[in-house]
Amino acid sequence: MLIILAFIILFHLAATVLLFVATIHNVWWVVSPPGMEVIYSDLWYSCNSTCFPVAGSHTKDAAYLQAVQATMILATILCVVSLFVFILQLFKIKQGERFIFTAIIQLLASLCVMIGASIYTAENKSFHVPSLQEGSYGSSYILAWISFPMTLASGLMYLVLRKRK
Repeated sequence: MLIILAFIILFHLAATVLLFVATIHNVWWVVSPPGMEVIYSDLWYSCNSTCFPVAGSHTKDAAYLQAVQATMILATILCVVSLFVFILQLFKIKQGERFIFTAIIQLLASLCVMIGASIYTAENKSFHVPSLQEGSYGSSYILAWISFPMTLASGLMYLVLRKRK
């Protein structure tokens, strides 16, 4: 049983790290124009040798970008909270009970990741200035989509897991 618990905790920590990296790192969108330096864009800034805010990110026209920012931050917070709740429940719940509360929080984190990455997928070209529209998805975007099934699987594992000796 200790091996299973260690695996679940490591899997949860890996999903949390992926969410942190995907939310913080500035490689959601990559533009490499010929003869110029590569421009990396994330949810807040576009950077080459200097960083500047994403154009129009503070306006109501970019509400979808703000929704992506909010859902990715909320997913990261929920993932961390569910880890702490799991540790607390590990010592507090009775033997044979399930980690339902932890599973609900982790499944909500998974839902937030899916919503944020889906909105970014649908709307990403519309909030970039015209010179940045001809690019490709970056590693943080891919990590966000990888963290979605990881948090979903983690939530389902908590739902099935029972505390045994």
